Amino acid sequence: MVLRLKPVDVVLVGGGLTAAIVGKELAEAGQRVVALERGQMRQTVPDFQSPTMHDELKYDVRYSIAQDVSVQTLTFRNFPGQQALPMRQLGSFLPGEGVGGGAVHWNGQTWRFQPEWFRLRSWVNERYGEDFIAPDVTIQDWDLTYEELEPHYTFFEQVMGIGGLPFEEGDEGNPFEGPRSQPYPNPPMKTAQSGYLFAQAAQQLGYHPFPVPSANMTRHYTNPFGAELKPCMYCGFCERFGCEHYAKASPQVNILPAALANSNFELRTRAYVRRIEWDAGSRTATGVTYADAQGREVFQPANMVVLCAFGHHNPFLMLKSGIGTAYDPETRRGTIGRNYTYQTMTGVSVFYDGQKRINPFMGAGALGTAIDDFNNGSLDHSGLGFIGGGYVSANQTNGRPIKYHPVPDGTPRWGAGWKEAVRRHYNSTVNIGFHGSSIPHPNNYLGLDGNYTDAFGDPLGMMTFDFPHNDRVMARYVTEKVAEIARAMGGSEISVGHLSDHYSIAPYQTTHNTGGTIMGADPETSAVNRYLQSWDLHNLWVMGASVFPQNAGYNPTGTVGALAYWAVDAMKNQYLDNPRPLV
Repeated sequence: MVLRLKPVDVVLVGGGLTAAIVGKELAEAGQRVVALERGQMRQTVPDFQSPTMHDELKYDVRYSIAQDVSVQTLTFRNFPGQQALPMRQLGSFLPGEGVGGGAVHWNGQTWRFQPEWFRLRSWVNERYGEDFIAPDVTIQDWDLTYEELEPHYTFFEQVMGIGGLPFEEGDEGNPFEGPRSQPYPNPPMKTAQSGYLFAQAAQQLGYHPFPVPSANMTRHYTNPFGAELKPCMYCGFCERFGCEHYAKASPQVNILPAALANSNFELRTRAYVRRIEWDAGSRTATGVTYADAQGREVFQPANMVVLCAFGHHNPFLMLKSGIGTAYDPETRRGTIGRNYTYQTMTGVSVFYDGQKRINPFMGAGALGTAIDDFNNGSLDHSGLGFIGGGYVSANQTNGRPIKYHPVPDGTPRWGAGWKEAVRRHYNSTVNIGFHGSSIPHPNNYLGLDGNYTDAFGDPLGMMTFDFPHNDRVMARYVTEKVAEIARAMGGSEISVGHLSDHYSIAPYQTTHNTGGTIMGADPETSAVNRYLQSWDLHNLWVMGASVFPQNAGYNPTGTVGALAYWAVDAMKNQYLDNPRPLV
């Protein structure tokens, strides 16, 4: 029997970054808000304290604070018609589980997208002509401009305490960034030796290096909500780990304390949301059904439902609930699951053979030096055969002993030769990464798998994805440019890591899964409107990177946060007093 609870104004699916943002704002607007998080409660004290949090085996190898795939996972294949198989252990990406979600174990690299990304289809047509790209490059405009989103970028940066260097004439910031209304609230991180060597070579070749924008604090900082953060210790335990020092921005530190202090906000943990309930007659969501910690099936009625789960979980939940039309790659019709994209990652290592001391263990998640000369709005794509791009950076995140052992090509895989190479190169190697965009293709999408179910008996979500031709050409072009910079850095040799022939879900690449419930101006080609409101049910809203029509050549968190503030502003000022479709 289903346990029916008292109705609330708003139910949030998820307890991570966007749930914290939306929950706090709506609770302060007088709404009774309940957030449902599938994982456990986690706080800086006691959960993230050392020495426990510095357990590399537990968190970086066994992914202790990531999704439990024994309960819910997905199936994967490269192309339609291929047999999809379950992802039985985490690999390519690491969705968070527990309060704070992925914003607990993230690195903190916090970018703004260039203005061109928000009107990509129009920009390409205007600059290069309508015949410039192939029919299978299914890019779309966001129906939202950088100028409209900019104030929300600014506020999100203030909430999170982002450190960086704004560009001014003669300055060392990013000359390709969109206009800013205010500078970063904090100064940039220190420059590591690896970043210094990269910057020297990049400047010699005519590029424009600058410090990576960072959510790792560079000084004591108090955000607009009164949250106090401490300076980063450069301990090298950011990605995969919670921060013990209150030095990495996260929902637990920056937003949730203010939300939880409001009696209108309630956070329930161990709550696996299984479906969104909705009324076909009124075309409105009526609440959600979830499994609680006791295994009971619980219905939480609500006037509004806001999906704040990780990337692909939002479209999977809509598909399981029968909301909208599932995308069909054969007809190219349908919106739920459409335009799944990822990130295109390559890299080059520079080996100094003991001649430089890099000290990689003195790291932080966003400690790095970057150039943005190869991003979409920075390039002239004429004659290149692709659209898109990305930034290039020398990041120094960690030198942890179990997983960090850089060695040149041709090194034995094990034994005395391998050990000697690790000894020689551990402290004298610089790693340069290309963080490229991901352009949608008609065959890359999210659906449901009819062969496999999760622990609750619900069908698993199915991911179909491979690197499209556009992104392969882009990766080859930019990676060769990165290799030129690497050679100019003066090492004894370099190793170039080109893009694999096919995407594999096994090795870690990045947790930047986007698309599936994309935003846009046309209900035939998008799942939500410009305010992230469902075209199908006006009281259903979708947060997070699943609304990206394509993924830009940047980490998505800054844009995810800005979009959440953009959407909740529309909820408060346009919707609550008169619930209706806003477009």
